[in-house]
Order: sequence, then structure tokens, then C-alpha cells
Amino acid sequence: MFGPDYVQLAVDLGVAPERIDTIIAFAKAGEVGAKTEGSAESSTPEVLTEMAELVTTGAIDFDIAATYPLDRVADAFEELEKRHTRGKIVLLPASSP
Repeated sequence: MFGPDYVQLAVDLGVAPERIDTIIAFAKAGEVGAKTEGSAESSTPEVLTEMAELVTTGAIDFDIAATYPLDRVADAFEELEKRHTRGKIVLLPASSP
């Protein structure tokens, strides 16, 4: 979950705090007893390899809001800071089309 309002919404909807995880709302998580693990604990090479395989095979799918070449990383962050994207913002290696 992204922000404190969504953490509170989950609690209000009856989601058990131990099932709530946020990457940004640390104070609210502390208030309600939610997790703040984000992806740090899950970003192992094994997990990332498995995720890549699931995406490659089509087992999981997600929306891509925009793509940017690496030399436009500042533009990608500017888009991200608007907080209105629907989907992921993807940075492309220099060799990508």
C-alpha cells in the first residue's frame, strides 16, 4: 500500500494489520501495527528470477504507464512524482528500442 490513507482504509475494511504492508507510510503502520517490509526482504536474486519468469510466461501481467530510456531517468521520476500514473513506469536499457 502506498500512503497512510490506504493503510487506514484497509484497517477500516477489516484487514488484519499483519496482512497490511506499506513502502512509505511508516508512521501509520506503527500506529496500527502494519508491516513496513516493502520489497527489501523480497528482492533476492531468486525471487526476482521467479518474478521475471512469471512475467515472461504471461502468468502475471501488469499495466505499463510509460517507458523511458535511461538517459531520461529524470523525466521518469518527474512523472512518478505526479502520483497519477496507472501502471508501472519502466526504464529501458540503452540497447532497447
